[in-house]
Amino acid sequence: MNLKRIILTILLLVSSLLASEINWAKDYDAGMKEATKQNKPVLFVSSRHSCKYCVILDETTFKDEKVIKALNRDFVSIISYSDENDYMPRELWRPGTPALWFLKPDGEPMFQPVMGAIDVEYFLQALATVQDEFKSIQENK
Repeated sequence: MNLKRIILTILLLVSSLLASEINWAKDYDAGMKEATKQNKPVLFVSSRHSCKYCVILDETTFKDEKVIKALNRDFVSIISYSDENDYMPRELWRPGTPALWFLKPDGEPMFQPVMGAIDVEYFLQALATVQDEFKSIQENK
């Protein structure tokens, strides 16, 4: 009985740790397939490890529990690092980073990209706007 409690405790700890990060897709193609399968909008981020504002975004907004919960629940999230030569569709390339795109499951942009680090409050508002627009698109099909 004691071993079961220990195992349960370990499982709960592991699951809570995993839930505290954004579930990034393995790559662009895998993310788009998952978005199609789940019929969810996509957050596509074009980033660089050496970009000051990319690092700020990673260390603030993308670490916020509300942001993590909303993205993991309602979106498929993909991040592409240009300094790692990750694949990115040519039409999504922008000279500045970070560039945050919201895409339909077919890869079509819903809006122009949000450029730069965006704080938690505005990012959550953007996610709500995208969700509303996505629902509207789905209802009008």
